[in-house]
Amino acid sequence: MKTLEVKKRDAIKTPEEIRNEDNMPAVYYGKKTESTPVLVSMIQFKKMWKDVGESGVFNIKNGNTEMQALIHDVQLHPVTDEPVHADFYIVEKGQTVTVSVPIEFIGESPAVKNFGGALVKILHEIEVEAEPNNLPHEIIVDVSSITEIDGHIAIKDLKFPKGVKTTEEQEEIVVLVEQPKEEKEELPAVEADLSSIEVEKKGKEEKEGEEPASTDKKLQADTDKSKTSK
Repeated sequence: MKTLEVKKRDAIKTPEEIRNEDNMPAVYYGKKTESTPVLVSMIQFKKMWKDVGESGVFNIKNGNTEMQALIHDVQLHPVTDEPVHADFYIVEKGQTVTVSVPIEFIGESPAVKNFGGALVKILHEIEVEAEPNNLPHEIIVDVSSITEIDGHIAIKDLKFPKGVKTTEEQEEIVVLVEQPKEEKEELPAVEADLSSIEVEKKGKEEKEGEEPASTDKKLQADTDKSKTSK
C-alpha cells in the first residue's frame, strides 16, 4: 500500500507561506481520530492523488504513526486549478465507507454504429459502500449491450466487485442511446422590396398634399354661395 508522509503544521505560518515552500496545508480526521492540521509535500500529494484518486486507500505516516486514509476532499485554486488544501479521512479496520467512484465507459453500442443513435452518458460516477480495501478505482460500463435506439443501462444492470454495493437507486439510468435530433432546415432570408416601400411612401405623401387643395375648393364654394345669397 502506498504511503504519504505528512508533518505537523506550524500554526505561525500562513497557508500561502506553506505553499511557497512547495508544501500544501491539509487536515486528517476520522470517527476515532481527532482533526489534525498537517502539511504535505505538494509533489508527493499530486502523485498520490493521481495514483489513488478519491476512492483508493493509502497510508498516512505522521512521525511514528501510520493510518489508512482516503482523500476525502481537495480544494483547487480558482484560476490555476492547482490543489491548495486537502482533507484526509482516516478509516478504521472493518469500517465501511461510502465514496463516489468514477465510471469508465468501454465498447461501442450497435445502436450508435448501425442506426446512427446518439450515446448519452447520464452518470459519470456512482456512489458505493465497501470496506476500504475493497473499494474499486472505477466502475466499468460496457455500452456494447445497447443494441437498439432508446435502449439503456441502469444501475441494476451493473456488476459490482465482491464486497461492494451501491447506494444509488436501482432504476437509475447510467447511459442511453436516443434518436439523433434532426437539424431544422433554415429558410432563406426574404429581402425587403425597397421599391414598393418607396412607392407606398410617395403615394402617401401625395395624398396628404391633396388635402389642402380640397379645403381651398370648399372655401371658394362657400364664398361664391355667400355672394349669391346677397
